[in-house]
Amino acid sequence: MTTPYPLSWPHGMPRAKSRRTSQFRTSLSGALANVRDSLRRFGADSGRPVSEIIISSNVSLGQDKPSDPGVAVWFLWDGEQRCFAVDIYGKPAENLQAIHHVLEARRTEMRHAGVAMVKAAMAGFAAALPPPGSKPWNEILGVAADASPAAIDAAYRRLAAERHPDKPGGSEAMMAELNAARDQARKAHR
Repeated sequence: MTTPYPLSWPHGMPRAKSRRTSQFRTSLSGALANVRDSLRRFGADSGRPVSEIIISSNVSLGQDKPSDPGVAVWFLWDGEQRCFAVDIYGKPAENLQAIHHVLEARRTEMRHAGVAMVKAAMAGFAAALPPPGSKPWNEILGVAADASPAAIDAAYRRLAAERHPDKPGGSEAMMAELNAARDQARKAHR
């Protein structure tokens, strides 16, 4: 379930290994206003309004510098859920401002190449998002999100022995879910 707090990071999207300082000089409230305005203008430019906006982070009342400064902006556009997520900077305001610039880049792309080009570019974003209601790979495998590749492989082998269609209680659907979770885990650990 996508929530404003705590951070709802898109499944399968890798996290930054290290963080850096940006050159942005925007406050958290300024960055929030910029993102909201960019989303509004993106929808107006495309003729397809943006709705169901959720700005997700670990910022809470009294703690504006969480240990995980990532920000994910979820929204519905052209009938599909989209998400721009950034965690390469050390402060949530910086990551949010980066998302504003990404949205502005999509608006520039739309002006110069049209809505079809933006839809094609964003098709990868939609493909990276799991279907609503699906579980993250680590929950399916029963391991922590930061589990080692060896732990992931061991969990996969153990569960495959139980869920294989040839085993009592197993099925093709259960095995397909398990295989997809293993593939997502491998991508996350590249």
